[in-house]
Amino acid sequence: MCKVELRDLLGDEVEVGYDALRLVLDYLYSGRVAALPKAACLCVDEDACAHVGCRPAVAFMAQVLFAASTFDVAELTNLFQRRLLDVLDKVEVDNLPLVLSVANLCSKSCVKLLERCLDVVVRSNLDMIALEKKLPPDVVKEIVDARVSLGLVSPEDKGFPNIHVRRIHRALDSDDVELVRMLLKEGKTNLDDAYALHYAVEHCDSKITTELLDLALADVNHRNPRGYTVLHIAAMRREPKIIVSLLTKGARPSDLTFDDRKSVQISKRLTKHGDYFGPTEDGKPSPKDRLCIEVLEQAERRDPQLGEASVSLAIEGDSARGRLLYLENRVALARILFPMEARVAMDIAQVDGTLEFTLVSSVNLPAEIQRTVDLNDTPFTMKEEHLARMRALSKTVEVGKRFFPRCSKVLDTIMDDEAEMASLGRDTSAEKKRRFHDLQDLVQKAFSEDKEENDRSAARSPSSSTRTTTSIGAVRPRR
Repeated sequence: MCKVELRDLLGDEVEVGYDALRLVLDYLYSGRVAALPKAACLCVDEDACAHVGCRPAVAFMAQVLFAASTFDVAELTNLFQRRLLDVLDKVEVDNLPLVLSVANLCSKSCVKLLERCLDVVVRSNLDMIALEKKLPPDVVKEIVDARVSLGLVSPEDKGFPNIHVRRIHRALDSDDVELVRMLLKEGKTNLDDAYALHYAVEHCDSKITTELLDLALADVNHRNPRGYTVLHIAAMRREPKIIVSLLTKGARPSDLTFDDRKSVQISKRLTKHGDYFGPTEDGKPSPKDRLCIEVLEQAERRDPQLGEASVSLAIEGDSARGRLLYLENRVALARILFPMEARVAMDIAQVDGTLEFTLVSSVNLPAEIQRTVDLNDTPFTMKEEHLARMRALSKTVEVGKRFFPRCSKVLDTIMDDEAEMASLGRDTSAEKKRRFHDLQDLVQKAFSEDKEENDRSAARSPSSSTRTTTSIGAVRPRR
């Protein structure tokens, strides 16, 4: 059987999803347009969104249009071009570059859509930096020329930032925070005026955002000219580590955009229904989009200061070794049961930068002998590397308790119960098997309760409608 790669047929400029491709193939075989799939066309904001201009709806139509145009299915191409033209005025402005990119790629068969979308983008408040990142150079030039001719931007700067801001941005593109620091010393601009945090969150690796935040030279709640805070941009990026980093530095999840949206609603409007409500296997990473929404919802429900979550160490005794082993075991268990949540918390706490603490003397012993080892028999001296590890692990647990409380409660129950079992000497294989099945049930119950709690919160809160794992409709511009 001959295997055909989808990329060989459609190229890699537009990421066409399974549902969009299936609709096109169904049309080729049946001559009928199937009903649009809810999982791919609806966003998570079920209460406040009409699912006309949100990202899933727009991305799905754009993907079908691109696939139909590529396969020369004229009827389907014309149909979805008309559908996009009919809703273009309702498309959220940040989704316009996606439509424009696809229309440009299908320019021969989508002349009307290309002209109309280009005009809408020219008159929009989309900044030139964002357009430059998302669109091919020839399209950007058309937009610049049109804005200059309409008097929307000055002929001198053409809507681009000044040279000093551009140098900051180029340094961030190079992952060179030290160069950013040197440029700031020149006194020509500052991080807020350059919207450096906004830029890093939207375009750079999460590590760069963390390093910029550590400089403590920028207002984490600063707004850009379009009224977006840094957290709003992070909600669009949908990277859990960045969102948690900003929240721990004081970003306000309740801040509204100029059109009255909170960060959680921004994230919901970008997330496909199927990605959020689809099942996740126990021990498998949670979808990033869903995790971002849950973190933002948790931040809205309660806004504690990081550090309020105490680490219960009494069950391990007061010894330094006991503290370390408790934390090591807890974090290791979290990595098994909740890998994505654990990774986010560990990254925030910078656990990887510390030395893991293990019992070297017993690591190679048979399991039955290891059970009899008294951890306090061997003299133990707390060293600086142990303290650094303990601080990092403690912060990991604190971050988990703040942003992933349901997961933390599961870990609390397991850790407390295992310590009790050990103290009672009930360490038989039958007991372990029973506990394994109990823990499976406990984890599944935690996931179910988490979902129910989110649903109840959405029903209670008047702002819940203003609250997303795959990249949908991603377009790679030709260069």
